[in-house]
Amino acid sequence: MSEGPNSQPDPDVSVTPSAADRAAGGRDATYGGAPSYAPDAPDTPAVPAPSAGTEKAAAGGRTPESKVTRAGVIWAGVVASLILLILLIIFILQNQEQAMVQFLGFEGSVPLGMALFIAAVTGGVLVAVAGGARILQLRATAHRAKVRQRR
Repeated sequence: MSEGPNSQPDPDVSVTPSAADRAAGGRDATYGGAPSYAPDAPDTPAVPAPSAGTEKAAAGGRTPESKVTRAGVIWAGVVASLILLILLIIFILQNQEQAMVQFLGFEGSVPLGMALFIAAVTGGVLVAVAGGARILQLRATAHRAKVRQRR
């Protein structure tokens, strides 16, 4: 084995899977990216145990894996949207001064916050239309390539 930077054996060299790993279908178990050592293997170095104050030690030396679910992603999106909506409402309420707006010969007075909000939404719609057109263009190109491939 080669020596690591802190005079410890380098864990990436000569890894022996433990009996539990072999029983689990031969998959290599890892702890934070480092390989797992078998306690019954003759030439394996002693691996220092994690500090007692960490959750890793309480979970038997392994970190509990959390799965990303659709419901979790949707929930995070809803929370982020609500926070942005609250900030937007505060912005509009703090910018109630009347502003003169002219567009294609039409003229009117609108609260400044609402005028900026309308401008931002209009810009977002234009970006969405341009993005949608590009997506349709890429789909058509992919469809043509698939048809050519079948021939």
